[in-house]
Amino acid sequence: MDILFILDPFDSLKPKKETSIAMMRAAVARGHRVFGCLQGDISLDQGKVTARVTPLELTGELSPWYKAGEVRTEPLSAFDAVLMRKDPPFDMEYVYSTYMLERAVEQGARVYNNPAAIRDHNEKFSITAYPQLTTDVMVTRDPARLREFVARHGEAVLKLLDGMGGASIFRARQDDPNLSVILETMNRFGTRTVMAQRYLPAIAQGDKRILLIDGEVVPHALARIPQAGEARGNMAAGGKPVAQPLSARDEEIARYLGPRLAAKGLFLVGLDVIGDSLTEINVTSPTGFMEITAQTGFDVPDFFIAQLEKRVAADRSAAGA
Repeated sequence: MDILFILDPFDSLKPKKETSIAMMRAAVARGHRVFGCLQGDISLDQGKVTARVTPLELTGELSPWYKAGEVRTEPLSAFDAVLMRKDPPFDMEYVYSTYMLERAVEQGARVYNNPAAIRDHNEKFSITAYPQLTTDVMVTRDPARLREFVARHGEAVLKLLDGMGGASIFRARQDDPNLSVILETMNRFGTRTVMAQRYLPAIAQGDKRILLIDGEVVPHALARIPQAGEARGNMAAGGKPVAQPLSARDEEIARYLGPRLAAKGLFLVGLDVIGDSLTEINVTSPTGFMEITAQTGFDVPDFFIAQLEKRVAADRSAAGA
């Protein structure tokens, strides 16, 4: 297959931990060709969605990790698969990219994850569709209601709906003299929507990342263990990644969501689970492949490409029918 990866700038990617590079290496090992482009390389002209794409030859080294071929312009429908791997923030430029990718899908491109599904599944808010899997949650612009929520539980986690990597997440206590300042900073005096979740002490054992690939569950979670004195387990916030078997509750959550999310066009999903509660559904560019592979021996990148091969074949067959 010819596989196009929509990425952040190539030289900004870190080969030791970058999931997209691990995917590429697995693809090449299975006989496929890989190409890269940036968000800004995608255009719609005369009704067709095209991109300035770079053939990538992987060196197997850390630096440089690739050799670039000659840049050329191709319709996205020319590729067997297009993988949207641009990191958040999920801003309006990201939304505009999903618009163009959606047009490309209409023109025969196979884009994973489906761009409309990415756009419709806010990584924070989407958990509210599954209250049986989550802890108590409130989403509001009303600062008084946020204060009431903190009082209800004594302690809560506040996050913005467009945040990533643990940025702008606050642990708020009812008796904290800075509570008003925290609410003002997050909520901007009622002008910005905030999600509040009951604080889960199980965060001390890790914020677990569970991977779903075309509805199938990777058999190991990656627990991101917070640093001492830290309430965030995100690796971007210094969390220590520890791979571990799925608990019975992890399995229950993953098995329930796997087929439902896959049916919506979400090929790769990263579920975040703290204790027994689903806290986020990550659909933009989930990571954790390399850490799970290194610590358990389960080859997540190879499993991903094998699942992609099956999905592309099935989608081709359905299109032919």
